[in-house]
Amino acid sequence: MNIKGSPREGLFASTLGFLIGFAAVALFGPTAKRFQQVMDLSPMMVGFLVAAPSLSGSLLRIPFSAWVDTTGGRKPFLVLLALSIVGMTGLTGVVWTLYPAGLSPAVYPLLLVLGLLCGCGIATFSVGITQVSYWYPRREQGRALAIFAGCGNLGPGIFSLLIPLALSSIGLGGSYLVWLMLLAIGTVLYALMGRNAWYFQLREAGRSAEQARSEAREMGEELFPAGTLKESLRTSMLAWKTWALVWIYFTTFGGFIALTAWLPTYWTEMYGVTPIVAGILTAVYSILASLIRVGGGVMADKLKEGGENTAILALLVTLIGALVMTMSSEFELVLPGIVLMAIGMGVTNAAVFKIVPQAVPEAVGGAAGWVGGLGAFGGFAIPPMMAFAVGDLGKRGYSIGFVVFVYLTISALLMAWVLKYAMESRPPESAAD
Repeated sequence: MNIKGSPREGLFASTLGFLIGFAAVALFGPTAKRFQQVMDLSPMMVGFLVAAPSLSGSLLRIPFSAWVDTTGGRKPFLVLLALSIVGMTGLTGVVWTLYPAGLSPAVYPLLLVLGLLCGCGIATFSVGITQVSYWYPRREQGRALAIFAGCGNLGPGIFSLLIPLALSSIGLGGSYLVWLMLLAIGTVLYALMGRNAWYFQLREAGRSAEQARSEAREMGEELFPAGTLKESLRTSMLAWKTWALVWIYFTTFGGFIALTAWLPTYWTEMYGVTPIVAGILTAVYSILASLIRVGGGVMADKLKEGGENTAILALLVTLIGALVMTMSSEFELVLPGIVLMAIGMGVTNAAVFKIVPQAVPEAVGGAAGWVGGLGAFGGFAIPPMMAFAVGDLGKRGYSIGFVVFVYLTISALLMAWVLKYAMESRPPESAAD
């Protein structure tokens, strides 16, 4: 049998798939104001609209991550990307045929459904995390996963920068058509380059589980599916450390998704900047949070008790940034505030997946699914909470809404401290490797 692919190729294809999966979500935040204007939507309805993709993108991470354990990552990746194409095609059709005169509040449920379909692209994160983990030996997984997550998460930032430029030059309909084409091209590229790890290729060729494991181990593969899908999910669900990590990831990665969608509206409504400037400011936040994640993974590898200590330090930085955003409405102060939040969130996101295999070693796949899926649910839950403050307080609510992150970060810090002291008796990492 001709075994195809290598760890490096597997990492590249997974990162590309995850990066392009965000394409179907990127237009929601920057274009929400246009839908609001023509459909007379309340701030709460806008909050749910921009958060809809995060709902499906978070909850679908759990079953699709587990699906990788049975078939490898290629099929789950393609299914999720195909569903995103369906959603994006629908949105493009709505914009081309109904915008602006034909859009009424009656179309709002349809936009929510199409947003849910587009959000399937976000779920590629957990599929890629699992796929990359199978490709790489344990001693290299921290760096590989940090590269995957950091580079893949560049999608929202890049698109936030480009979308306002596209909107001003080719209009709303043209922008949706271009992004649909990008999504379709990216899906084709993943279909051509994406490969399952060697174990799954051998299983597909007819090898028994033991034969496939033996041959793949000779090639350098170290991680293999253990137990059934149900057992992995159940074991990790019963471990309290899983839920501590879920809450931390809800705060930082869910918060990252939420702010990427919320910030374009925040900058335009709070400070009256142009959509292009709002896109640039959102891109700075998103790109910084993504790139710093790679450095956070390296930091977590090098520090003693690196995952927990890195998370604690980064969450303190996030808390300072959230306090600045909540208490200040001065543009010159909120800029460093949002930068601090980007740094803290990005580094914490890397630290969480450093902790996962140490905290729940008996069910890493299941734990990664719960953490990645329910943690990303914050991207859906947080924008409506921030919108609630705007609905009650008006313009001032855009600042006060950041108090949500103050409370979330304080509770996440408590979870990180508990994990740190609960795991002090673990064996040295070198021994585990």
